[in-house]
Amino acid sequence: MHEHLRVIVADDNPVVRAGLTALLSGREDIEVAAEATDGREAYEAAVRHHPDVILLDVRMPGVDGMAALPHLVRLAPVLMTTYSRETEIVHEALRLGACGYLVHGEFTAAQLVDAVRDARLGRAHFTHTASNALLATVRAQYAAATPVRPSTPAKWRHFPQTTSQQQANVAHSLLSQREAEVMDLIASGMTNQQIAAACFISQKTVKNHINRIFAKLNAASRGQAIAIWHGGGPTRG
Repeated sequence: MHEHLRVIVADDNPVVRAGLTALLSGREDIEVAAEATDGREAYEAAVRHHPDVILLDVRMPGVDGMAALPHLVRLAPVLMTTYSRETEIVHEALRLGACGYLVHGEFTAAQLVDAVRDARLGRAHFTHTASNALLATVRAQYAAATPVRPSTPAKWRHFPQTTSQQQANVAHSLLSQREAEVMDLIASGMTNQQIAAACFISQKTVKNHINRIFAKLNAASRGQAIAIWHGGGPTRG
């Protein structure tokens, strides 16, 4: 049995607000303590009702969600529920303390409820637009940290690849697209929980992907898998 959760729903669109409230109020362990039409109302409601979780839209008249976010996160975990899907806004919301980012149209009622329950426990949830934004950032950061190698002149391209290049190419060819995404996140230093949040999958699914990755790369540890992924270790068929 889940613990009883008190939630505040902040959205200026009355139809969206009513829909979120209806979805959550239908669960016996969740109570919508208050609704708000902008960031100021959300803050006042949070001070008054002491919620466990706050659902917050990004764009609202008056005080918008992004302006209110730094103040609200001091009172309760804040889960963004919004139509705003710009990469910059996703990053800014997370930088300001949001515990998750759900884009309308990308989550089911069950996923919303799971995200609300997990928000109280500090577990992040992201729909695919937000997780793709995070993945793009991780890859950009990795690319920025990796020394730029000069392109190989066309007349040299018939030369054999180095052993490390061959190993990296073999490693990349062994994994599915999803496994390669997970391996990129492992190489960036993410934990299983962070990978689960970024890919919007369960930690059990992450572990299953990692087990398959290790098996395909003949790796016994994360460090060994990373070395192989970057061409620093042997891969055997």
